[in-house]
Amino acid sequence: MSEKNKNASQDNKETKKKSVNDVDVSKEDTKVQTVEEKLQDSEDKLLRALAEIENQRRRSEKEIKDAYEFGSFNFAKESLAILDNLQRARLAIKNDETLKINKDLGKFLENITIIEKDLVSIFEKNRIHKINTKDKKFDPNFHQAMSEIEDDVIEPGTVLQEMQAGYMLGERLLRPSLVAVAKKKVKNADKKEKNNLVDEKKTPI
Repeated sequence: MSEKNKNASQDNKETKKKSVNDVDVSKEDTKVQTVEEKLQDSEDKLLRALAEIENQRRRSEKEIKDAYEFGSFNFAKESLAILDNLQRARLAIKNDETLKINKDLGKFLENITIIEKDLVSIFEKNRIHKINTKDKKFDPNFHQAMSEIEDDVIEPGTVLQEMQAGYMLGERLLRPSLVAVAKKKVKNADKKEKNNLVDEKKTPI
């Protein structure tokens, strides 16, 4: 074999060897890449599973809280009737002409007042608070208007009278206050004009 053929054969062997090495390196890179992808995929699945567990925990806590608050809300709302009846009874007994001559009336009313205060105290300990309506502007979120009273002095829309107390359970409305609201007094001339307009509408053409 000539020197030239020997060199050519040697070059072919080296080329084949390099080619085999390149293939091995490529396979190794593919294996590494595949392992990394599997690890990444597993990590993503784990994070999603942990997130779902956390969401489930929060949902469970919210459901328990809502169930507790719903039960408390209904109980508190029904309990207000006890306080209402107690207050009505106190006023009725106090204004009863027959009972006024009874010497023990004052002591009896005092005992009712003590019970009433104890009940209010229990309410407050359980986050049930009376809505303050005195000199407040009418707010449909807390008040329910039952009537309007004409007044030239008080600003229109101001609560003038509370017919039934309203209550809150924490930040939630338990019962709106039933109130009478001030409105601007209509002058006689305006009233007459308004009546004329009404009469004109009633008159057939």
